[in-house]
Amino acid sequence: LLSSMPDERLFSLANRGELTDEATLKAEIRRMLRDPKARGLAVEFAGNWLGFRQFEDHQGVDRERFPQFDGELRRAMFEEPIRFTTDIIQNDRSVLDFLYADHTFVNQTLAKHYKIPDGSIGREQWVRVDGASAFGRGGILPMAVFLTKNSPGLRTSPVKRGYWVVRQLLGTEIPAPPPNVPELPNDESQLGELSLRQLLEKHREHSSCSGCHEKFDSFGLVFEGYGPIGEMRSIDLSGKPVDVSADFPDGVDRQGIDGLKAYLREGREKQFVETMCRKLLAYALGRSITLSDQPLISI
Repeated sequence: LLSSMPDERLFSLANRGELTDEATLKAEIRRMLRDPKARGLAVEFAGNWLGFRQFEDHQGVDRERFPQFDGELRRAMFEEPIRFTTDIIQNDRSVLDFLYADHTFVNQTLAKHYKIPDGSIGREQWVRVDGASAFGRGGILPMAVFLTKNSPGLRTSPVKRGYWVVRQLLGTEIPAPPPNVPELPNDESQLGELSLRQLLEKHREHSSCSGCHEKFDSFGLVFEGYGPIGEMRSIDLSGKPVDVSADFPDGVDRQGIDGLKAYLREGREKQFVETMCRKLLAYALGRSITLSDQPLISI
Protein backbone atom coordinates (compact mmCIF):
# COMPACT_ATOMS: atom_id res chain seq x y z
CA LEU A 1 0.00 0.00 0.00
CA LEU A 2 2.91 2.36 0.63
CA SER A 3 5.45 0.75 -1.73
CA SER A 4 7.90 1.00 1.14
CA MET A 5 9.04 -0.67 4.35
CA PRO A 6 6.49 -1.10 7.16
CA ASP A 7 6.52 1.81 9.59
CA GLU A 8 7.14 1.52 13.34
CA ARG A 9 3.46 1.07 14.16
CA LEU A 10 3.11 -1.89 11.78
CA PHE A 11 6.27 -3.53 13.13
CA SER A 12 4.97 -3.07 16.68
CA LEU A 13 1.56 -4.58 15.89
CA ALA A 14 3.18 -7.46 14.01
CA ASN A 15 5.54 -8.19 16.92
CA ARG A 16 2.54 -8.38 19.26
CA GLY A 17 0.65 -10.62 16.82
CA GLU A 18 -2.20 -8.13 16.51
CA LEU A 19 -2.27 -7.87 12.71
CA THR A 20 -4.13 -11.18 12.56
CA ASP A 21 -7.10 -9.45 14.20
CA GLU A 22 -9.48 -8.46 11.39
CA ALA A 23 -10.59 -5.16 12.95
CA THR A 24 -6.99 -4.11 13.62
CA LEU A 25 -5.93 -5.09 10.11
CA LYS A 26 -8.72 -3.07 8.49
CA ALA A 27 -7.93 -0.07 10.68
CA GLU A 28 -4.28 -0.23 9.63
CA ILE A 29 -5.22 -0.50 5.96
CA ARG A 30 -7.35 2.64 6.28
CA ARG A 31 -4.56 4.42 8.14
CA MET A 32 -2.01 3.57 5.46
CA LEU A 33 -4.30 4.68 2.64
CA ARG A 34 -4.64 8.07 4.34
CA ASP A 35 -0.87 8.36 4.72
CA PRO A 36 0.91 10.66 2.21
CA LYS A 37 3.09 7.65 1.38
CA ALA A 38 0.06 6.12 -0.36
CA ARG A 39 1.30 8.14 -3.32
CA GLY A 40 3.71 5.22 -3.74
CA LEU A 41 0.77 2.97 -4.64
CA ALA A 42 -0.30 5.43 -7.32
CA VAL A 43 3.23 5.65 -8.73
CA GLU A 44 4.13 1.97 -8.68
CA PHE A 45 0.79 0.28 -9.31
CA ALA A 46 -0.95 2.79 -11.59
CA GLY A 47 2.35 3.74 -13.22
CA ASN A 48 3.02 0.17 -14.30
CA TRP A 49 -0.59 -0.79 -15.02
CA LEU A 50 -1.19 2.24 -17.24
CA GLY A 51 2.33 2.29 -18.66
CA PHE A 52 3.57 5.75 -17.64
CA ARG A 53 6.07 4.75 -14.92
CA GLN A 54 9.12 5.65 -17.05
CA PHE A 55 7.65 8.77 -18.63
CA GLU A 56 9.97 11.12 -16.73
CA ASP A 57 12.71 9.79 -19.03
CA HIS A 58 10.60 10.01 -22.21
CA GLN A 59 12.66 11.29 -25.15
CA GLY A 60 10.25 10.50 -27.99
CA VAL A 61 9.15 14.08 -28.71
CA ASP A 62 10.77 16.20 -31.43
CA ARG A 63 11.82 19.29 -29.46
CA GLU A 64 12.29 21.41 -32.58
CA ARG A 65 8.72 20.81 -33.70
CA PHE A 66 7.36 20.99 -30.13
CA PRO A 67 9.59 23.35 -28.15
CA GLN A 68 6.91 23.67 -25.46
CA PHE A 69 7.62 20.07 -24.43
CA ASP A 70 10.31 20.86 -21.91
CA GLY A 71 11.29 19.14 -18.68
CA GLU A 72 8.71 21.07 -16.69
CA LEU A 73 5.82 20.03 -18.94
CA ARG A 74 7.03 16.43 -19.02
CA ARG A 75 7.11 16.30 -15.21
CA ALA A 76 3.62 17.83 -15.04
CA MET A 77 2.27 15.23 -17.48
CA PHE A 78 3.79 12.47 -15.32
CA GLU A 79 2.32 13.94 -12.15
CA GLU A 80 -1.29 14.28 -13.37
CA PRO A 81 -2.26 10.58 -13.25
CA ILE A 82 -0.46 10.19 -9.91
CA ARG A 83 -2.51 12.99 -8.35
CA PHE A 84 -5.67 11.60 -9.95
CA THR A 85 -5.06 8.04 -8.71
CA THR A 86 -4.04 9.17 -5.23
CA ASP A 87 -7.31 11.10 -4.97
CA ILE A 88 -9.30 7.97 -5.90
CA ILE A 89 -7.38 5.90 -3.33
CA GLN A 90 -7.57 8.32 -0.41
CA ASN A 91 -11.18 9.36 -0.95
CA ASP A 92 -12.48 5.86 -1.75
CA ARG A 93 -13.89 6.96 -5.08
CA SER A 94 -15.26 4.61 -7.72
CA VAL A 95 -12.65 3.05 -9.99
CA LEU A 96 -14.97 4.00 -12.86
CA ASP A 97 -13.77 7.56 -12.30
CA PHE A 98 -10.67 6.51 -14.22
CA LEU A 99 -12.90 6.39 -17.30
CA TYR A 100 -15.76 8.79 -16.72
CA ALA A 101 -14.67 11.50 -14.26
CA ASP A 102 -15.30 15.08 -15.31
CA HIS A 103 -12.31 16.36 -13.36
CA THR A 104 -8.54 16.21 -13.35
CA PHE A 105 -5.59 17.82 -11.56
CA VAL A 106 -3.28 20.43 -13.07
CA ASN A 107 -0.52 22.81 -12.12
CA GLN A 108 0.21 26.10 -13.86
CA THR A 109 2.29 24.43 -16.58
CA LEU A 110 -0.27 21.75 -17.43
CA ALA A 111 -3.16 24.22 -17.25
CA LYS A 112 -1.42 26.34 -19.89
CA HIS A 113 -0.92 23.27 -22.08
CA TYR A 114 -4.60 22.34 -21.69
CA LYS A 115 -5.72 25.97 -22.22
CA ILE A 116 -7.38 25.98 -18.79
CA PRO A 117 -7.46 29.46 -17.21
CA ASP A 118 -4.59 29.42 -14.72
CA GLY A 119 -4.71 32.89 -13.18
CA SER A 120 -5.45 31.57 -9.69
CA ILE A 121 -2.94 28.68 -9.78
CA GLY A 122 0.35 29.31 -7.99
CA ARG A 123 3.58 28.28 -9.67
CA GLU A 124 4.12 25.30 -7.35
CA GLN A 125 0.43 24.56 -6.78
CA TRP A 126 -1.72 21.67 -7.99
CA VAL A 127 -5.49 22.11 -8.13
CA ARG A 128 -8.49 19.98 -8.95
CA VAL A 129 -10.36 21.17 -12.06
CA ASP A 130 -14.05 20.23 -12.16
CA GLY A 131 -15.99 20.41 -15.40
CA ALA A 132 -12.80 19.42 -17.21
CA SER A 133 -14.74 18.17 -20.23
CA ALA A 134 -15.13 21.82 -21.25
CA PHE A 135 -11.40 21.73 -21.97
CA GLY A 136 -11.37 18.25 -23.52
CA ARG A 137 -10.13 16.60 -20.31
CA GLY A 138 -11.45 14.49 -17.44
CA GLY A 139 -10.41 11.00 -16.34
CA ILE A 140 -7.36 9.24 -17.72
CA LEU A 141 -8.35 8.85 -21.38
CA PRO A 142 -7.42 12.38 -22.53
CA MET A 143 -4.42 12.83 -20.22
CA ALA A 144 -1.44 14.19 -22.11
CA VAL A 145 0.95 11.65 -20.62
CA PHE A 146 -0.81 8.76 -22.40
CA LEU A 147 -1.43 10.67 -25.64
CA THR A 148 2.24 11.70 -25.80
CA LYS A 149 3.71 8.35 -24.81
CA ASN A 150 1.64 6.65 -27.49
CA SER A 151 2.74 8.95 -30.31
CA PRO A 152 5.89 8.46 -32.41
CA GLY A 153 7.00 12.09 -32.04
CA LEU A 154 6.15 13.77 -35.36
CA ARG A 155 2.61 12.48 -35.71
CA THR A 156 -0.15 10.86 -33.74
CA SER A 157 -0.61 7.09 -33.70
CA PRO A 158 -4.19 5.79 -33.66
CA VAL A 159 -2.61 2.32 -33.61
CA LYS A 160 -0.59 2.88 -30.44
CA ARG A 161 -3.30 4.86 -28.70
CA GLY A 162 -5.96 2.31 -29.57
CA TYR A 163 -3.71 -0.57 -28.55
CA TRP A 164 -3.12 1.15 -25.19
CA VAL A 165 -6.88 1.29 -24.51
CA VAL A 166 -7.54 -2.28 -25.59
CA ARG A 167 -4.44 -3.82 -23.96
CA GLN A 168 -3.88 -1.77 -20.79
CA LEU A 169 -7.45 -0.84 -19.88
CA LEU A 170 -9.41 -3.80 -21.23
CA GLY A 171 -6.77 -6.53 -20.91
CA THR A 172 -7.30 -7.87 -24.43
CA GLU A 173 -4.49 -10.09 -25.69
CA ILE A 174 -3.22 -8.94 -29.09
CA PRO A 175 -0.66 -11.09 -30.96
CA ALA A 176 2.61 -9.56 -32.09
CA PRO A 177 2.52 -8.02 -35.60
CA PRO A 178 3.77 -10.22 -38.44
CA PRO A 179 7.21 -9.52 -39.94
CA ASN A 180 7.65 -7.11 -42.85
CA VAL A 181 4.54 -5.07 -42.03
CA PRO A 182 4.61 -1.85 -44.12
CA GLU A 183 5.24 1.14 -41.85
CA LEU A 184 3.33 4.40 -41.87
CA PRO A 185 5.19 7.67 -42.54
CA ASN A 186 6.92 9.09 -39.47
CA ASP A 187 6.06 12.75 -40.07
CA GLU A 188 2.42 13.82 -40.14
CA SER A 189 3.27 16.95 -42.11
CA GLN A 190 4.64 14.77 -44.91
CA LEU A 191 1.66 12.48 -45.45
CA GLY A 192 0.84 13.92 -48.87
CA GLU A 193 -2.69 13.81 -50.23
CA LEU A 194 -3.86 11.01 -47.95
CA SER A 195 -4.76 11.55 -44.30
CA LEU A 196 -3.45 9.28 -41.56
CA ARG A 197 -6.91 7.73 -41.35
CA GLN A 198 -6.81 6.89 -45.08
CA LEU A 199 -3.33 5.44 -44.78
CA LEU A 200 -4.56 3.22 -41.97
CA GLU A 201 -7.43 2.05 -44.17
CA LYS A 202 -4.93 1.03 -46.85
CA HIS A 203 -2.82 -0.64 -44.17
CA ARG A 204 -5.81 -2.76 -43.15
CA GLU A 205 -6.15 -4.01 -46.72
CA HIS A 206 -3.27 -6.38 -45.97
CA SER A 207 -4.88 -9.62 -44.80
CA SER A 208 -2.12 -10.18 -42.24
CA CYS A 209 -2.90 -6.81 -40.63
CA SER A 210 -6.66 -6.43 -40.76
CA GLY A 211 -7.62 -8.98 -38.11
CA CYS A 212 -5.75 -7.27 -35.27
CA HIS A 213 -6.21 -3.67 -36.42
CA GLU A 214 -9.97 -4.11 -36.44
CA LYS A 215 -9.73 -4.70 -32.69
CA PHE A 216 -8.10 -1.39 -31.79
CA ASP A 217 -7.87 1.15 -34.63
CA SER A 218 -11.30 2.61 -33.86
CA PHE A 219 -10.26 3.15 -30.23
CA GLY A 220 -7.30 5.21 -31.43
CA LEU A 221 -8.98 7.23 -34.18
CA VAL A 222 -11.25 8.98 -31.67
CA PHE A 223 -8.11 10.59 -30.18
CA GLU A 224 -7.21 12.40 -33.41
CA GLY A 225 -8.46 15.64 -31.87
CA TYR A 226 -5.29 15.51 -29.75
CA GLY A 227 -1.89 16.10 -31.31
CA PRO A 228 1.43 14.32 -30.69
CA ILE A 229 1.90 15.90 -27.24
CA GLY A 230 -1.74 15.72 -26.22
CA GLU A 231 -2.64 19.25 -27.33
CA MET A 232 -6.18 19.75 -28.57
CA ARG A 233 -6.42 20.49 -32.29
CA SER A 234 -8.84 20.76 -35.18
CA ILE A 235 -6.17 20.68 -37.93
CA ASP A 236 -3.45 18.04 -38.19
CA LEU A 237 0.21 18.76 -38.94
CA SER A 238 -0.36 18.37 -42.68
CA GLY A 239 -3.08 21.03 -42.63
CA LYS A 240 -6.04 18.65 -42.95
CA PRO A 241 -9.12 18.87 -40.69
CA VAL A 242 -9.08 16.11 -38.10
CA ASP A 243 -11.81 13.48 -38.08
CA VAL A 244 -12.62 11.92 -34.71
CA SER A 245 -15.29 9.49 -35.90
CA ALA A 246 -14.80 5.74 -35.70
CA ASP A 247 -16.77 2.60 -36.46
CA PHE A 248 -16.55 0.56 -33.24
CA PRO A 249 -16.55 -3.26 -32.96
CA ASP A 250 -20.28 -3.22 -32.15
CA GLY A 251 -20.93 -1.67 -35.57
CA VAL A 252 -21.88 1.77 -34.23
CA ASP A 253 -20.14 4.91 -35.50
CA ARG A 254 -19.11 7.18 -32.63
CA GLN A 255 -17.37 10.53 -32.24
CA GLY A 256 -14.35 11.40 -30.13
CA ILE A 257 -13.66 10.71 -26.47
CA ASP A 258 -17.35 10.97 -25.56
CA GLY A 259 -18.13 8.27 -28.10
CA LEU A 260 -15.41 6.03 -26.67
CA LYS A 261 -16.75 6.53 -23.15
CA ALA A 262 -20.27 5.68 -24.31
CA TYR A 263 -19.02 2.50 -25.97
CA LEU A 264 -17.13 1.44 -22.83
CA ARG A 265 -20.10 2.21 -20.60
CA GLU A 266 -22.51 0.24 -22.79
CA GLY A 267 -20.50 -2.93 -23.30
CA ARG A 268 -16.94 -3.05 -21.93
CA GLU A 269 -17.16 -1.53 -18.44
CA LYS A 270 -17.08 -4.89 -16.66
CA GLN A 271 -14.01 -5.85 -18.67
CA PHE A 272 -12.23 -2.70 -17.49
CA VAL A 273 -13.05 -3.39 -13.83
CA GLU A 274 -11.89 -7.01 -14.05
CA THR A 275 -8.67 -5.98 -15.79
CA MET A 276 -7.91 -3.45 -13.06
CA CYS A 277 -8.64 -6.06 -10.38
CA ARG A 278 -6.34 -8.57 -12.06
CA LYS A 279 -3.56 -6.01 -12.31
CA LEU A 280 -4.01 -4.92 -8.68
CA LEU A 281 -4.00 -8.50 -7.40
CA ALA A 282 -0.86 -9.33 -9.40
CA TYR A 283 0.79 -6.21 -7.99
CA ALA A 284 -0.22 -7.14 -4.43
CA LEU A 285 0.98 -10.74 -4.74
CA GLY A 286 4.16 -9.87 -6.63
CA ARG A 287 3.53 -12.54 -9.25
CA SER A 288 1.46 -13.35 -12.32
CA ILE A 289 -2.18 -14.32 -11.88
CA THR A 290 -2.99 -18.02 -12.12
CA LEU A 291 -6.25 -19.89 -12.69
CA SER A 292 -6.61 -20.52 -8.97
CA ASP A 293 -6.80 -16.75 -8.37
CA GLN A 294 -9.91 -16.34 -10.51
CA PRO A 295 -12.45 -16.93 -7.71
CA LEU A 296 -10.86 -14.08 -5.72
CA ILE A 297 -11.00 -11.74 -8.74
CA SER A 298 -14.64 -12.68 -9.34
CA ILE A 299 -15.86 -11.83 -5.82
